[in-house]
Amino acid sequence: MDKTDKKQHRKIIHIDMDSFYASVEQRDRPELFGKAIAVGGSPEGRGGVVAKASYEARKYGVRSAMPSKQALKLCPHIIFVAPRFAAYKDVSRKIREIFSRYTDIIQPLSLDEAYLDVTNDKLGIGSAIDIAREIKQAIKDELNLTASAGVSVNKFVAKIASDMNKPDGLTFIGPSKIEKFIEQLPVEKFYGVGKVTAEKMKVRGLHFGADLKKLSETELANLFGKSGRFFYKIVRGIDNRPVEPNQETKSIGAEDTFSYDLTDQDEMKSEIEKLSIVVFNRMKSYHLSGRTITLKVKFSDFKQITRSKSYPEGLVLQEHIIDIAKMLLDGIDFHDKSVRLFGVSVSNFDKSSGNEGEVHQPRLFP
Repeated sequence: MDKTDKKQHRKIIHIDMDSFYASVEQRDRPELFGKAIAVGGSPEGRGGVVAKASYEARKYGVRSAMPSKQALKLCPHIIFVAPRFAAYKDVSRKIREIFSRYTDIIQPLSLDEAYLDVTNDKLGIGSAIDIAREIKQAIKDELNLTASAGVSVNKFVAKIASDMNKPDGLTFIGPSKIEKFIEQLPVEKFYGVGKVTAEKMKVRGLHFGADLKKLSETELANLFGKSGRFFYKIVRGIDNRPVEPNQETKSIGAEDTFSYDLTDQDEMKSEIEKLSIVVFNRMKSYHLSGRTITLKVKFSDFKQITRSKSYPEGLVLQEHIIDIAKMLLDGIDFHDKSVRLFGVSVSNFDKSSGNEGEVHQPRLFP
């Protein structure tokens, strides 16, 4: 076959820093190196939330967004460290400077991860694997931190690949391997498939990508809505989403689907507080302040409502977000209703806050 007939694939790299906040703290404070630490709020008083845990803490089951009190129970010797978002943002800027040596097509997802399109790299290296290896080495040599990289021909597979051999991993999944790889992938490993969706799939005998592949696009859409159409394409290795640089942050949020339906008001407010703290930390990491708070509620019958409140000036205190979200909760009639999901988000950002081009993008179909 003439080489000109060969299909031109994109070269996509997903870089994910290894336990970013915690690793920066361990780098800057040698007394913390090799110890179980959690960056986030203290477990004392009202209690905080873990923003990021070191790998030493993860061995005990400590995870991001976990209440600090729960983290302390799992790992009694854990050390809680207050976050330094200005420091993390500065390191993130230096990481992106490294990225920009190779390509200008960079899509940040947060301070610690980004997609890069290196189909036509600036240095003419050609090999995406070699570029990913050079980027990882530069981060290690210049910043004394480690990153994991996934390399493939689309964003979905590159993102999964970056998580396969953490920490300090480099995983390549070529075009000829993609369909088989996704067919063997457990459904809970699909980005965008949470615990509830995974259980819904397994009840129907859908345990792996190969099981999803047996269903038609219409069947998947009937079961999972828009996500179903995405699953139909992705199990066939189809993901044509481009790497999109210079996106502007529109909103920052967090949501959670509960393992059982909530009926107690105090328990609801506790969950709202946890979500509000996560949102505040994400806002603070970008030096953003928003004027609109939105509370999303999905009831046990899957009916969904939202309530919002806007203010003339940006909200910069954690307590403001918590109190407003709870106030929105108080305005909802929960008579004979139970809750399966809460979401809290902030939008309508002050133009003077943050930087355009920096974006927190939630995972696909959370």
